[in-house]
Amino acid sequence: MSRKLLPRGLIILASIVVAVVLAYPPKDKISLGLDLRGGMHLVLQVHTQDAVRAEVESDMDRLLRQAQDAGIAGLTGRRANDTSFEVLGTTEANRDTVSGLVTKYLPDYTPAKGAAGLVFAMKPAAVAANEKLAVTQAVQTIRNRVDAFGVTEPVIQEASGNRIVVQLPGVDDPERVRRLIKNTAFLEFRLTVLPKEGGAGLPTREAILANYNGQLPADVEVLEGDVYDRETKAVTGKQYYAVQRRRVITGRDLKSARPGQDQYGQPEVQFSLTPAGSETFGNSTGSNIGTGLAIVLDGRVMSAPTIRARITDSGVITGSFTQQQVEDLSTVLRSGALPAGITYLEERTVGPSLGRDSIQAGLRAGVVGTLLVVFTMLLVYNLTGVNAIMALVLNILLLFGGMGAFHSTLTLPGIAGVILTIGMAVDANVLVFERIREELRAGRTVRSAIDLGFERAFTSIIDTHATTLISAMMLFQFGTGPIKGFAVTLTIGLLASLFTAVFVSRWIFDLVLSQRRVQKLSI
Repeated sequence: MSRKLLPRGLIILASIVVAVVLAYPPKDKISLGLDLRGGMHLVLQVHTQDAVRAEVESDMDRLLRQAQDAGIAGLTGRRANDTSFEVLGTTEANRDTVSGLVTKYLPDYTPAKGAAGLVFAMKPAAVAANEKLAVTQAVQTIRNRVDAFGVTEPVIQEASGNRIVVQLPGVDDPERVRRLIKNTAFLEFRLTVLPKEGGAGLPTREAILANYNGQLPADVEVLEGDVYDRETKAVTGKQYYAVQRRRVITGRDLKSARPGQDQYGQPEVQFSLTPAGSETFGNSTGSNIGTGLAIVLDGRVMSAPTIRARITDSGVITGSFTQQQVEDLSTVLRSGALPAGITYLEERTVGPSLGRDSIQAGLRAGVVGTLLVVFTMLLVYNLTGVNAIMALVLNILLLFGGMGAFHSTLTLPGIAGVILTIGMAVDANVLVFERIREELRAGRTVRSAIDLGFERAFTSIIDTHATTLISAMMLFQFGTGPIKGFAVTLTIGLLASLFTAVFVSRWIFDLVLSQRRVQKLSI
């Protein structure tokens, strides 16, 4: 081997060694995706209006505290809709002061005169920001729960329309994971209106409406709860509570949660609050002693104990829980309560047998495709096709080495990306070989034809690879799950194809030419 070829040969040898090291053993370096390994696929819809509504109520309480500190007494507040609240009890003398407090402490709101008081509406930009934050927090919360359960290589990512895609490959206990994910744990504490002292609810919704002549006040909502048998924990009926729409605190105010037992040995969830949550909870419970406090989980009343004393930094969530329910509820609360409710738009489970079938089908397609490519190259380009085959083998090795380096997840679309990469790699060789053929027909020498063939095909190779790379980047940026896997596989394969088609293939030609004087090229 000449001195000019030795450095390039060492680069190729080094790339082979690095690729082997990165890809071996493939079972540890490249994991299988949901469609190959089996598991769960979920598409979740985040109800971002829940988070916006909670933020509006929190800001309203903050304004009322600031007004009280400023010496303005007699103010009350109520939420006008999901994005605005109304302050009642203002006078001509203090309206400007209240509006000034909003400008100073709540810059995301714009004031407007209402029918009975001042109305403050959240700006559209702030609404959008809170909705975006709710989805981001939901993604992180779900990821914390899944990590706590021990699922490996999960895919949890945002999608358009305030949606979240969750893929959990290789789940051993799908039913429990399903319950863990489904338990949105949107926790709220609300003061009861009927029954005022809490405890057991009313037997029907109509019994509550009868107390209001069939029309609920704007600040009151009816929520449903279950009646349980004390011994069997089975649901024996329904009960209903009239509660204030305004939340005392939500799950976002929790600092920690853990399973425990009450004085009778029954399972319960013990929790502690953040400093801000403790202050709010303490003020609300201290001024409502003797009133029921409804513990609302995912829109259902779990229990409604009576407030006996001021509660600040800790408390319990009671109900007819089993020990496993308490442990799972503690897990989801400890890992972070969701900032908003969630609806399941799609849920499916992929069995491992289906995954094995997909792997076998993908392998068959890859082997058949590769054999057809090899046969075609040898048939059309004779011995020169061996050059393309050697470059193709190295291309595939580099592809799996790159996937191993990034610990990529191989999916069924990813296998399609591997097959497409094989086609793109051979396509680059075809461009070069056809250019060489043209130069040979024009009477060029073998060496001159090879030089001009690579030179004139280079622009076309770069153009085709660059446009496909841009497409792969767009797929990665805007795709989800398997589509991203396809984009990653295609990108690595294209970069490997550029290296093998331009650098390796040319080196093989130069190596053959350096060994003997070639008068005729079999192409």
